[in-house]
Amino acid sequence: MQIGEASRLTGVSAKMIRHYEAIGLIPSADRRESNYRDYGHHDLHRLGFIRRARDLGFSIDEIRDLLRLWDDTQRTSADVKALTENHIAELDRRIALLGEMRATLAGLSSACDGDNRPDCPIIESLAGETHHQH
Repeated sequence: MQIGEASRLTGVSAKMIRHYEAIGLIPSADRRESNYRDYGHHDLHRLGFIRRARDLGFSIDEIRDLLRLWDDTQRTSADVKALTENHIAELDRRIALLGEMRATLAGLSSACDGDNRPDCPIIESLAGETHHQH
């Protein structure tokens, strides 16, 4: 099938399919005489795997490792679990950082009167200015 149909069936945009080919996540599709890319069942299965891994926040390098493990019939589940545990730890770090960012913004928002005056602690903080109470 052509790239448009592969995109529709997998939920991966044609642009991303071409990108995944360019970086070697999926093999380059066979070309027809018309020069259209031709994708098969294995390609669709691999694209679905990549899409689901991306939906879970795995990086391209992590997905490359997961694909290698998927293709390796001698793999151990311990290898897959270790990669997943590392990803969970990274998500935990990002969640903590997002919590800190939210707390900072909530504090700035509560300090802002949100009225018609131009004084705004949010803007002052972003500009690196110290807020002084008058």
